[in-house]
Amino acid sequence: MCGRLSQYRGIHDFVAALGMPGALINNVGDQPLGRYNAAPTMQLALFHIADDTLHADTVRWGWRPHWATARAAPINARVEKVAHGPFFRQIWPHRAICPIDSWFEWVDEGGSKKQPYLIRHRDGSPILCASIGQLPDPDEGRREHDGFVIITADSVGGMVDIHDRRPVVLTPDLAHEWIDPATHKEHAEQLALNQGEPAEAFEWYRVSTAIGSVKNQGPELIRQTK
Repeated sequence: MCGRLSQYRGIHDFVAALGMPGALINNVGDQPLGRYNAAPTMQLALFHIADDTLHADTVRWGWRPHWATARAAPINARVEKVAHGPFFRQIWPHRAICPIDSWFEWVDEGGSKKQPYLIRHRDGSPILCASIGQLPDPDEGRREHDGFVIITADSVGGMVDIHDRRPVVLTPDLAHEWIDPATHKEHAEQLALNQGEPAEAFEWYRVSTAIGSVKNQGPELIRQTK
């Protein structure tokens, strides 16, 4: 998975897609998020459960443990290793959902520049990405070292022609299980390993090379090009 995604709907649209009625502590706001070209280190909307309540917070995309100062903060974690490796041990128990509209990949098609593609649900619905992180404290709010990573798996089917990795995307019911603190860690691992949505749930198309600059934002970036 490449390091660009879009998150432009309002948080209530993402809550509706998640399908968890009830109390919501919304620290994101009610306006459309407007992130058409989100990049690492940006603050993105994230769902997690604390004190039996769904929270929507903005959290930095990217995280590393305190002892790994010699490397950049990863934005993704490989599903094959995340549950058992030392790097993400601290945050593996802290599960979240990053709701997005789409993500982007660059493909070498033989030209002078790689061609960007947008990937989204075929039905246009929000995408619920399994994530883990150092999450905001309900009492303290956002803290300096908070951050999150999106869990990725091998691509299958036609999507492998776009990129060999993709987010682990969960259906709403499985997303509920994923963020439920009562879900055992071993069961959460099996959800991530085996229950991600198939490639057939997605479509992809070419978009403008303007997506290559994080300075560019706006709905024109998600329009299909020839």
